[in-house]
Amino acid sequence: MKITNTIIIGAGVVFAGLCYSSVRAAQPAATKSVLEGVFNEEQQKRGDAVYAAECASCHGATLEGGEMAPPLAGSAFMSNWQGLTVGDLFERIRISMPDGNPGKLSRQQNADVVAYILSMGRYPAGKTELPKEVELLKQIKIDAAKQE
Repeated sequence: MKITNTIIIGAGVVFAGLCYSSVRAAQPAATKSVLEGVFNEEQQKRGDAVYAAECASCHGATLEGGEMAPPLAGSAFMSNWQGLTVGDLFERIRISMPDGNPGKLSRQQNADVVAYILSMGRYPAGKTELPKEVELLKQIKIDAAKQE
């Protein structure tokens, strides 16, 4: 009986490890960086307008954060997000913002707000818009901005 239980538990541990490995392998690796210009100026401007209307009352006009809202720029922001992906940030916004009405914004508006947040973090604009598909956003890593 003891040997049977040990075998079953061991098989379960191996199975769980294999499942975890296959899930991790299925996730795309971050292949780009926010340092490479992953949004354009037009998208950043749209994001500025959405941010002013939907986000600034809690996160502050300059993304400094508020009483109950974390900052969306600066070292405090980077300590929470460096090494994660733009997709992680997009999903956090999509499922939890705006406060009191999560999911109010369209995927395009969320992508525009992320572009605005990146622009305020001194990340360079590029020639293309930030996509609104999470699978693509998960391929863009958040790295610390280069200091001038």
